[in-house]
Parts: sequence; structure tokens; C-alpha cells
Amino acid sequence: MTPVSRLARLSTGPAKPTADLPKYLYHESFPGHAGLSEYGGTPTIDEQKIAETYMPDDVTRDLARRMHYAGWRVHTARKQSDATRWRLRYYDLRDKIVLGNRKLVFRAVRRCMATSNRADDLIGDCHIVLIQAIAAYNPWMGIRFSTYAFTCLIRALSRLSQRMSTDWLSRSLPLDAVGETESGGHAEPDRWSGMPRLDIYLRADHPLLTDREKAIIGRRFNLTGTLPSQTLERVGKELGLSKERVRQVQATALDKLRAELSGS
Repeated sequence: MTPVSRLARLSTGPAKPTADLPKYLYHESFPGHAGLSEYGGTPTIDEQKIAETYMPDDVTRDLARRMHYAGWRVHTARKQSDATRWRLRYYDLRDKIVLGNRKLVFRAVRRCMATSNRADDLIGDCHIVLIQAIAAYNPWMGIRFSTYAFTCLIRALSRLSQRMSTDWLSRSLPLDAVGETESGGHAEPDRWSGMPRLDIYLRADHPLLTDREKAIIGRRFNLTGTLPSQTLERVGKELGLSKERVRQVQATALDKLRAELSGS
């Protein structure tokens, strides 16, 4: 049984880890022979049984502790051979957790995107999210990994859904409405005849969008006809924002425009 004092001192690894080193959570039980004895052995798991069902939470927690220990050993190894050996062990344990919990991905996709024709792409994206969740999971806090990872997957799918809806809008509306491509561009004309011009929403006196949203939408889709459509990265540089922040503000603005056009 882990003493409470050992749970109180969890932190990340070195302040500036090398980019190619595995990520891990440090625990005070790692140093010394006790850490090697507790986390260095080979875990006994029934991989065939796990492949047919879910990996039990206690097994996931045990593998995660060993994985973080292996990551710590990589960072503290003095010999390259030792670093290589612990690195391979780290990724082997991580992959076991991925395979044992991969059904969480399918469960999350079925829940959020059951009717999407991009389900296969989303499954691939969600596996990346699952790997990131494993690296960030703290197995000493008593939280079930399945609960933590499923929450991460649902949140990621929510963000992906928002981007997909933005992409759909870009393919559905003409340039006078709105478009969404990474490099800017035109959508098919005359598909939404009678649609009000969206440049009216970019006027300084129109209250629908904020000034920042107007600036981003105007640059991204050339609704005013004064500048060519620009990429997310270029808009971010002009406005002093990151590419991802521009995408977020754009998504918010498009949601407002979509609601306004649909009358909701």
C-alpha cells in the first residue's frame, strides 16, 4: 500500500527535457533499489484476455507506473545503452496500455460521431489523443484511467466536430457567404442564391461579431474584396496570434454567422 507521503510529491520530469526523450511523471518512490524492485520487473498480464475485453484499471495503473519509472530512468541514465534499454521498455509499456484501452476510442467515436462519414479518420486522430492521455495520466492519484481518457477523447471529438462543421460550411456557401480552406479560396457559386452578403456583418457598426472576429473573418475569406484570402498562419502573424488561436476565434465567428443565417 502506497503511503500518503509518497503521493504528495508528484511532479513532472526535468524542467527542460530533450525533445526526443519520453514524457513522464516523477514519483519519490523511484530512486534506489526499492524503485527498481517495484517498477523494474516484467508485469504478468493476460494479453489474450485483455484483447477481447477492456484492460482492467488496476492493470493499466500498474503499467502506467512502470512506464513513468522507465521514462525517469531514460532521463537519468548515464550510459547510452541503459537509456536505449529503458526507452524501449517505456514505449513497450505505453503500447500495451494503448492496445488494452483502444476500445475507449471506438466507444467515444460511436457516441459522438456515429453518423459521420469521417469516422475512420476520427479513430486515427483519437488514437493520438489516447497516447497523449497515457503520457499525462497520474496513476498515483486514484483516478480511473478509463474515466480520464474517455473524458479527453470526448473533448477532443468536440473540437474536431466544430472544425468539421466549419469545413462543411466552407463547402456549402459561396464566397459572398463564407469559405474555409487552409489557403483561402472560392466555393461553388450560386448554390445559395438569395443568401444575404456576409460582408454586412463585418461593418464596424454591426454588433454580431467582435472586432477581432471581423478582422479574422475578413482576412480569411476576403469578404470585403480588398485583400486576397489568407491562411490561418498569415492572419496570426498579422494580428499577433497563434495559428490555433486564429482557428478558435474563426470557429466562434462562424458559429455566430451560421446561427444568424439559419435564423436560430
